[in-house]
Amino acid sequence: MFARTPRLTLRPGWPEDAPALARAIAHEAVIEKLARAPWPYALGDAEAFLALPRGAAEPRFLVLSHEADYPAIVGGIAIDRTGDGGAEFGYWFAPQAWGRGYATEAGRIVIDMARHALGLRRLDACHHLDNPASGRVLTKLGFRPTGAIEQRPSLGRGGDVPCVLFELDLSGAGDEVRMAA
Repeated sequence: MFARTPRLTLRPGWPEDAPALARAIAHEAVIEKLARAPWPYALGDAEAFLALPRGAAEPRFLVLSHEADYPAIVGGIAIDRTGDGGAEFGYWFAPQAWGRGYATEAGRIVIDMARHALGLRRLDACHHLDNPASGRVLTKLGFRPTGAIEQRPSLGRGGDVPCVLFELDLSGAGDEVRMAA
């Protein structure tokens, strides 16, 4: 799967993306907000991530901005299946992409894919308690807090961190996500 907006392209990662991926994500301020990325993040970590098997119905994308002279990796976004049969939405963006609306723009596309192409009825998401900006993005995308805070592992932080849990009901009207500002 591929997707394009006026500013972004979402596409699967390819092995030759490893150096650019490593440069984009290898910021401690990014890694400390993620669950499965190690710190420090190296080229080998990017190569291992890009080598993970991926099925046709598993949306896992690199996000490229094409607002500059040449498209550049500015983030990643995915829906991962959980062990209990659920689906979890997640994303990251490089510091130079923060505050530009990229997460919301890319998130709308992936949520539409979850609803229409994958037929999912619900998405879960979470953010570290000390990262309220991510909670604002999730809210813009239509997610609602469940009221629960749960300890979750963070490889980059080397231990568990408190995370605010969110959910999004996809079985309702599809216009909720598009209308959220």
